[in-house]
Amino acid sequence: MGNKVTDDQPRVYFDCNKCPAYCCSVYERVQVTKRDITRLAKHFVVSFETARRRYTKLHAGERVLRRVADEIFPETCMFLDQKKRACTIYHARPAVCREYPDRSRCSYYDLLQFERRQQDDPNVIPLVQITFREVKAKTVNDENGSERVWEWEPEKKR
Repeated sequence: MGNKVTDDQPRVYFDCNKCPAYCCSVYERVQVTKRDITRLAKHFVVSFETARRRYTKLHAGERVLRRVADEIFPETCMFLDQKKRACTIYHARPAVCREYPDRSRCSYYDLLQFERRQQDDPNVIPLVQITFREVKAKTVNDENGSERVWEWEPEKKR
């Protein structure tokens, strides 16, 4: 017998069917493991090597899914149906995609809903870009005591 739905299970506060697929689009890489590639190979009925070559690439020393140009964002996962904004390999998707968002809320969905309410437009799509920077911790003292803050140096113009 399958899993039983009970009141003990946490409520989910997002609907992927109403999202423009932020998780597939805003990250420059979706890391894949050998097991993920094996799952893709089985799904497409190709060899492991063929799946690795067709659907993945090396990015900064790690194996990631290939990306393609997108209608909304600059790029997205090659397996995103850009009309439906849905995964075309849902049952064969990588582990990192299976685990996301790993909680009852999705921050991208919360942002989407917030902006749609703010703009009073059910179709608005706020564009998001994830940027990583080196940060340094420092302690700042003021009249209320000390506080640890994280700061980054602005990029130097070339």
